Amino acid sequence: MKNKFSLALAALIIFSLALPVFVLAQQKPGQSNTSSGRTSGRTQPAAPAPDRRPRTRTMSNAVPAISQDYGDALKVVEDNYIDGNKLNYNDVYKSSIMGALRTLDPHSNYFDKEEFDELKTDQRSEYLGIGATIQNYSVGESVDTYITATFHNAPAQKAGLRYGDRIDAVDGVAMHGKSSAEVRDKIRGPRGSDVKVTVTRASSGRVETVDIIRDAVSQPSVPDYYMIRPGVGYIDMTHGFNYDTAQGLQDALDGLHQKGMNSLVLDLRNNPGGFLDKAIEVASAFLPKDQLVLSQKGRNGLNDRTYRSNNPNPDRTPLVILVNEFTASASEIVSGAMQDHDRALIVGQTTFGKGLVQSIIPMDYGTGLTLTSAKYFTPSGRLIQRDYSQGGWYNYISRGGTLRDPNGNQTPAGPASKTDTGRPVFGGGGITPDEAVKPQLVPNSVVRLRDPIFFFAREVTSGRISGLDKYKVDSAIQFEHDIQPTDFPMNDSVFNAFKDYVAKDANWKAFMPQLDRNREFIQQQLRYQLATAAYGTVAALQVLTKDDPQIAKAVELVPRARDLAMTAMRARLVQP
Repeated sequence: MKNKFSLALAALIIFSLALPVFVLAQQKPGQSNTSSGRTSGRTQPAAPAPDRRPRTRTMSNAVPAISQDYGDALKVVEDNYIDGNKLNYNDVYKSSIMGALRTLDPHSNYFDKEEFDELKTDQRSEYLGIGATIQNYSVGESVDTYITATFHNAPAQKAGLRYGDRIDAVDGVAMHGKSSAEVRDKIRGPRGSDVKVTVTRASSGRVETVDIIRDAVSQPSVPDYYMIRPGVGYIDMTHGFNYDTAQGLQDALDGLHQKGMNSLVLDLRNNPGGFLDKAIEVASAFLPKDQLVLSQKGRNGLNDRTYRSNNPNPDRTPLVILVNEFTASASEIVSGAMQDHDRALIVGQTTFGKGLVQSIIPMDYGTGLTLTSAKYFTPSGRLIQRDYSQGGWYNYISRGGTLRDPNGNQTPAGPASKTDTGRPVFGGGGITPDEAVKPQLVPNSVVRLRDPIFFFAREVTSGRISGLDKYKVDSAIQFEHDIQPTDFPMNDSVFNAFKDYVAKDANWKAFMPQLDRNREFIQQQLRYQLATAAYGTVAALQVLTKDDPQIAKAVELVPRARDLAMTAMRARLVQP
């Protein structure tokens, strides 16, 4: 079965590449094979294509015929292309497959061995590296990469890397001017392998080379939960649906109930999705037994399935779910099921709109495919997949051409369906929130203040800013810390010290006119940096979320979510 599938896929892929080559080769009588433009050198005649008789293609001969066309096309390229002797056949092969899959839909994808290995480690909620967050920051025209935090028990923490350490080189290769993505890729590598990271220490200015053994670094898909207001719990589920998601959610619910939670904000913003079965388990945590989570329809009845909750004792806490335009796939399954059953109030922005299910198919040589095998429908019968028939990949991903309301939400494009209590909901373009709330947008001119804020925080945590000794961070990261109002309070002395720092540095003086009118932003970002140095990136995010306007609106709407869920429950009880 596997061989037949691989052969059929190969035929599709090769035909997709061979067809445009075949069409482009057709020319009018007398037309030259060379470019019509002028060049400074002499053109060389192209090598003749291999002599073959026209053939009629049938199912039995299509694969070998297309394979020969593909091979012949590559041979012509290799013999005549200016850099034909330098062809990277892995890139050619990969682009051929991707070109074929892009004619199917935007979500069928091909992964070479390195990418497929990374996909599998991501799904295990881990990656292979040293366990540090890194970020680019600039001083004038100089761009460097800095350590902002390490993860608990990760190699980077054990090696003593700290907030503000500048990465100068990796395995002897200079990293100055490189993007943080390039530095990350250089640092990552196989488990058990050695990497030498040269850093300039933030605390002392000394240059040191640290020898680190790479390992698997845990990245939980439910990284944090806490009480965001008295009685109101918050769960961060922004990282995808992986093997540990359902258990992570249950642990978070148990922990919050012990802290007195009576209502919940579940944050699915930026969640790109993941495993279907984990989405079903997450939805089932809140839906009573036998309630429909989704239905799935495949080709000619293949892969047709319905999925229902099997939870006899679901969590009944009033629920608000936060979504945005990057909430996709499995996270849309959860938010769609909660909305259709009136179990939760959906707040934020219209979600991405991915209603396709992909099967993950391992292939030879460690490569793999994600191939669309079905469409899924929410409990009310909505297909939320956005139209992808118009425009290319970029247009689809950037949501180009979609109609939007004044709040920036995509307007419904599909037919109306009804929730359990009769509220109208629409398909054809993601999950439209019950309450639209715009995110807090920061102008680029203000975003640039993050550079001086970081470098000031680097000085503060190293104890080099007079009068701010109590803000110095001279101990290891205190993980699993809940941010308190007394942690790094922002006041006049801190803000004035920042203004003095900016005024004295020629690289930052141009920012002086912006400081007073952006004081709130500066203090929030500075407190976030200091909290990152002391408590790590996960805990530091609490500084940002507790001032997030979308989260504030979600908390405000908790009573409405409670009323909605109660109405739906009463409606189910009176059903015959």
